[in-house]
Amino acid sequence: MNAAGTLRRARTSLPGLLVLIALAAGLATLVIVAVSGHSRASQAQQVQQIAAGLHCPICKDLSVADSPAPLAQQMRQEIAQKLRAGESADQIRAGFVAAYGDSVLMSPPRQGVAGAAYYLPLLVLAAGLMAAFTTLRRWLRTPQPDPPGAGSPQLSASQRRAVAKAVARLREEEPG
Repeated sequence: MNAAGTLRRARTSLPGLLVLIALAAGLATLVIVAVSGHSRASQAQQVQQIAAGLHCPICKDLSVADSPAPLAQQMRQEIAQKLRAGESADQIRAGFVAAYGDSVLMSPPRQGVAGAAYYLPLLVLAAGLMAAFTTLRRWLRTPQPDPPGAGSPQLSASQRRAVAKAVARLREEEPG
């Protein structure tokens, strides 16, 4: 392989390499954020987090954390009492779901048909990444055309005569 071909291949693979590095950096950032997002919170923060995940039964458009309704205030106090008693956030949510039904949850449950809200975006992201990877791979493997005059085969004498005749015929047919 000649030096020009090697240089051309290096130039065409550099953008692909940069895209792969950017994708890897983005994925690493997402993993770090996801892992570090689970820190220990104070009881007041835990009450706020649990209450933010529950709809107020009176004001359907607000969470228990944001609602000024007396029932929401009672629910926040109940959450705090249950946390002091040692119940987990999942146990507390399950108690409210048992009392008010699934509609009390701000986000849909992760099982059944409602689970699609959690898993469908991941499937779409995975399909998009596979399509991008496949497209990038094809793009990098597509041979680049040689520039005009670089390494083009020489015409034989008979081929040159045929081309000259064709050009002469075209010139005769031109109006002018």
